[in-house]
Amino acid sequence: MKSIEDPSTAIKLTELFVNQTNRTIFLTGKAGTGKTTLLKKIVESTQKNTVIVAPTGIAALNAGGVTIHSFFQLPFGSFIPETNSPNDAFHIKHENKTSLKRHFKMNKKRISVIRNLELLIIDEVSMLRADLMDAIDWMLKIVRRNDEPFGGIQVLYIGDLLQLPPVVKNEEWNLLRNYYKGVYFFNSHVLVAHPPLIIELTTIFRQQDNHFIDLLNNLRDNFISQEHISLLNKKVITDSDFDKNGYITLSTHNARAEEINAKELTKINSKSYFYAAEITGEFPEHIYPIDEQLELKIGSQVMFIKNDVGLDKNYYNGKIGEVIQLTDYEITVLFPDEKKKIIVEKYEWTNIKFSLNEATQEISEEVIGTYVQYPLKLAWAITVHKSQGLTFDKAILDVTEVFAPGQAYVAFSRLRTLDGLKLVSPIENRSISIDQQLIDFTTHETNLTDLNTQLKKDTTKFLWQRLLKTFDWYALVESMSVHAASYAGSLSKSEKAKNIDWIKEITSKLSQTQEESYKFRKQIDKLFQSGTDLTFINDRTIAAYNYFFTIFDEILGKFYYKIGELKQTKKTKQHSDELEEQSEILFSKIIELKKTRVLMEKISLGVEITQSIFKIPEIENYQISKISATQQLLRQQSKKSKLIVDVIDFESRILTKKSTEKKSKLSTIETTLEFILAGMRLEEIALSRQLSESTIYSHITQLIRAEKVTLNDVMSPERIKVIKTILEQVKGNSLSQIKAQVGDQISWDELRIYQASTII
Repeated sequence: MKSIEDPSTAIKLTELFVNQTNRTIFLTGKAGTGKTTLLKKIVESTQKNTVIVAPTGIAALNAGGVTIHSFFQLPFGSFIPETNSPNDAFHIKHENKTSLKRHFKMNKKRISVIRNLELLIIDEVSMLRADLMDAIDWMLKIVRRNDEPFGGIQVLYIGDLLQLPPVVKNEEWNLLRNYYKGVYFFNSHVLVAHPPLIIELTTIFRQQDNHFIDLLNNLRDNFISQEHISLLNKKVITDSDFDKNGYITLSTHNARAEEINAKELTKINSKSYFYAAEITGEFPEHIYPIDEQLELKIGSQVMFIKNDVGLDKNYYNGKIGEVIQLTDYEITVLFPDEKKKIIVEKYEWTNIKFSLNEATQEISEEVIGTYVQYPLKLAWAITVHKSQGLTFDKAILDVTEVFAPGQAYVAFSRLRTLDGLKLVSPIENRSISIDQQLIDFTTHETNLTDLNTQLKKDTTKFLWQRLLKTFDWYALVESMSVHAASYAGSLSKSEKAKNIDWIKEITSKLSQTQEESYKFRKQIDKLFQSGTDLTFINDRTIAAYNYFFTIFDEILGKFYYKIGELKQTKKTKQHSDELEEQSEILFSKIIELKKTRVLMEKISLGVEITQSIFKIPEIENYQISKISATQQLLRQQSKKSKLIVDVIDFESRILTKKSTEKKSKLSTIETTLEFILAGMRLEEIALSRQLSESTIYSHITQLIRAEKVTLNDVMSPERIKVIKTILEQVKGNSLSQIKAQVGDQISWDELRIYQASTII
């Protein structure tokens, strides 16, 4: 497509398409254009129920999501987009539509998440195969009971097709070639029939050298001149005594990279120090972000694999340094070019799962496991594959054995400047070829005017579909009718049988709203078809909302009141549980009505749509307020002198869910801060969070440096006084020197937080 030169325009357009349309989007861009940054921005700002998935465990971990196979519970192997398999396919592990459907045995929680999903983000989509794309589409259609593409949800693809390609074995392709023209995700049947809107980020932030950027652009577009080849080959190392310090070698094969790292580490004639990762909860081995056992020696060349989350921002993902000091508890790294040294803090990775919060009907993240380790790895060499997303100042490239189109481009684009590039041997054109069908797919002429026109059209369509869906409650009425029918079969003297007239009255009142809702949907259809302005449609929406909400709110109140009565009567648990289930379905529809009304109003007024538009008391506190009001009414009308205990059990459950949801959105350090401010002791925090005390101490060190807590918040005055007295008698500035003198009188962790405080 034609590039949008202004990065802010491309970013804003992407956010608008995500937040106020249902358009499937492919967000792409060259290496270093900020795709990952925009992904995080979208997740933080969108009001939609969102799930992030990626093809591999590491990619999912980096994106803050889960793997495609784990979320959709898809088996590994090829997928044939037909109901039956050919007779000669038995020798290859594969699924077809019929066999894959048998795998969809999900629990209610997983089904609830998928049915409430509004936005699916697929990161690193260049690695996603066409057949897996169709398997996702098929799965969503079945579980959501919706024959629209992807079951009617919006999909945002993120990635650069000219980087890492999908992996397919020859025997797999011999089967799949009968169904697909290519292996890439855009060759899938669903995307051939429904192509995504392509938005490309073009402003490169990693490189500033225009000459180097021009070379990378030509390399990316399969247009590399002999002049460029000659320029690159001037970077070939010809001096056998070339000083490789500070350089990392990028190899095309993992075995070669491991061999280089092992060989260089062996050359250092000093003691090895080993640092074990701390793993809690569910954190499967295939998504370990770094070696479980980190071996280092003084003099090791290391690379940071995360950005510094502290205030000082001492390092970035891919920054290389040298280990200059090691103890069992401390790693000191020097950045020679800056003549700066830092003490490395541990980093915590989290493994998450997505769940539906019943109180808000929002999909939230739940941390189910953690992996704590120093964010370092040996950095004399790394594979091109694992270098994706990293930035290097100096690198030695070995692209003589390139085995995938685009692999050379990935390697070259890791560097900030051409000055930091060195080559093991001269390159040839064949080493840097790009698959032509990738270029063809991403070459579409779409100018800014056309995108703005498309945005307006898609926004209108999105609101239209949203209103029709929101004001259709056939499923709600059907569920309530089935529930009401069960009263007739109850024992005559049972509490349920006594309430048969009560449920008939409610069901009848609810059923009567169907005719009115049908008329409103017909009116909405006519208004959108005639091109009526959104202001008028918003007025009609508000009027319809006020009418239907009054009815639904009254019915929900009656449900809560009846549940409260049943809680005081013996042998009614099953009955009250059934009423709770029906009330939750009704509550979900009320929240949907509220959100649609707010969304319609904001878009009609031209207000920017963000996550905060639904963060209002009317939505967030509705259920609790409704339950509390009912509880108060029951207390007033109760003849008992004491307060009714647990009138509605799920009030406390709702409060717990809201609290859990809030904590799940906090960073791990912010969560520790909340516990500290709540007055919990360090040992209690570690036990509650299933983390070691050392990890909690690491959080506290960063919190003290950020001036969010003081030493007095985490250490008793008596202990502070003891440590201060001891330290007044020792010499030296480094923790290692101090620790050697104080011995076991002060722990490493105590020293760290004391040194981080303003007391020193």
